Amino acid sequence: MNKTAFAILALALLVGPSTAKAQVSVDIAKIACMQFVQYKITDPEKIIIWLSGYYHGLHHTLTVDTQSILENTKKIEEYCFKHPDLLVLKAVEEVVALPAAGHNPTPQ
Repeated sequence: MNKTAFAILALALLVGPSTAKAQVSVDIAKIACMQFVQYKITDPEKIIIWLSGYYHGLHHTLTVDTQSILENTKKIEEYCFKHPDLLVLKAVEEVVALPAAGHNPTPQ
């Protein structure tokens, strides 16, 4: 390998990692409605998808209605606009009918 190619490769390796996005951990329980509706953490739909998986796993339900996730995102956003200081977890409990514990419907 000639010196120029080696220098370019070395420079690419040095610059490459610094331009990558940092991995960030988020405590879902601390997200306020204002942060949720202003996309301060991420797209609200991504948060609702995560919460849906969390609640379905907690209640041992294996089916997920993807259309209801979209509808629930809109409902929770509307609720959060009216209650900006409320935590998103509380808004979800207020707005969405959560699956019953131990309810495990048969897939269709």
